[in-house]
Amino acid sequence: MTHLPADHPPVKRPRVGVLLANLGTPDGYDYWNMRRYLSEFLSDRRVIDYPAWKWQPLLQTVILAKRPFSSGKNYKLIWNHEKNESPLMTITKAQTAALAEELPEVMVDFCMRYGNPSTESKVTAMVEAGCEKILFVPLYPQYAGATTATANDAFFMALTKQYRAPAARTLPEYFEHPDYIAALAESVQEAWDGLDEKPDVLVASYHGMPKRYLMSGDPYHCKCQKTTRLLREKLGWEKDAIHTTFQSVFGPEEWLKPYTVEYVAELAKQGKKHIAVVAPAFSADCIETLEEIKGEIAEAFEHAGGERFTYIPCLNERPSHIRALAAIIRNELGGWI
Repeated sequence: MTHLPADHPPVKRPRVGVLLANLGTPDGYDYWNMRRYLSEFLSDRRVIDYPAWKWQPLLQTVILAKRPFSSGKNYKLIWNHEKNESPLMTITKAQTAALAEELPEVMVDFCMRYGNPSTESKVTAMVEAGCEKILFVPLYPQYAGATTATANDAFFMALTKQYRAPAARTLPEYFEHPDYIAALAESVQEAWDGLDEKPDVLVASYHGMPKRYLMSGDPYHCKCQKTTRLLREKLGWEKDAIHTTFQSVFGPEEWLKPYTVEYVAELAKQGKKHIAVVAPAFSADCIETLEEIKGEIAEAFEHAGGERFTYIPCLNERPSHIRALAAIIRNELGGWI
C-alpha cells in the first residue's frame, strides 16, 4: 500500500459497515412529495403483486389522483415540524446514533426502502468510505415478503451498481430473540405500571397483508402469532390477556384477520372499557401507529362504547431496544469484527 504508483487512485482503510433499513417516508406532506412516495411504494411488486398492465393504470390515474391528499393530511397531523421530517425519520436517526455508540468498531448508517435516503445512495457512501463488508439490517422483527424481502431486494440491486462490490450479509428476522422479547415485555410492563387503572386486555396489532400471501407461503402471520405468545409468556400473563390483530387493510381482497379496527370495536361492545394496544411489528413509531392506531383505531373503540384507550409506543430508541439490536447485530458480524 505504501508503494502505489503516483497515478493510482487512493486506497482507503478497510472498514465494516452496518446499514439499517426501514420502510420509508415522504420528504414532505404536500401533494407531489406524497405522490412520489406513494407511487414508489405502491409500484413495488412485493407490496402489490397484481400484473403491471392491470395495476399501473389504476394506480397512476385514479389512486394517485386522490390518495396523496388524504395521506398528506394524515402525515401533517404527526409531522415533526421543528425538524421538518416525519417521526419515522427522527426516530431512525436516533436509533442509528445510539447503535453507532454501541458498535464503535463498525460504520453505522441507515437508509429507507422508499423515499430518501435511498438504499443505493447509502451503499455507495459506505463503499466510498472504505467498507469492504456490509451487514444489511432490515428493522422488521418478523419476516414478510413486503418488508424484509423487498428491503433485501433493494440492497442486492444496489450492490450491482458498485465497481468494488463489498462482501454482504443480511440480518434475518429476530422476533424470537430473547433480548428483543425482553425489551418488548419491558415496554409493556412499564406502561402497565404507569397506569392507575389497568386495561382489560392488551391488543397486539401487526401490519396486515392479503391472506393470499399467507396461502402462497409467506410466513409472516405465523411469526406474528409466535411473537404474541412469547411476549405473553415473558410477561407471565394468562392466554386471553393478549389478542393478536392486523391493521392497515388496503384494497378489496381479504387480508389477515381479525382486523384491528373492527376487533377493538367488538371488545368495546363486549363491555371492555379500557384497552391497551402495542405494535410489535414496528421498530419505530410511524404513520401506522401515530395516526392509524392512535387515531382511527382509538376512535373505533370509543365510538363503540369504549372509555379509555392506551397506546404503548414502539421500542424506538429505548436503551433496551438498542442493546438488543446491538447484540443481534454483533452476533451476525461474527468473523468480520
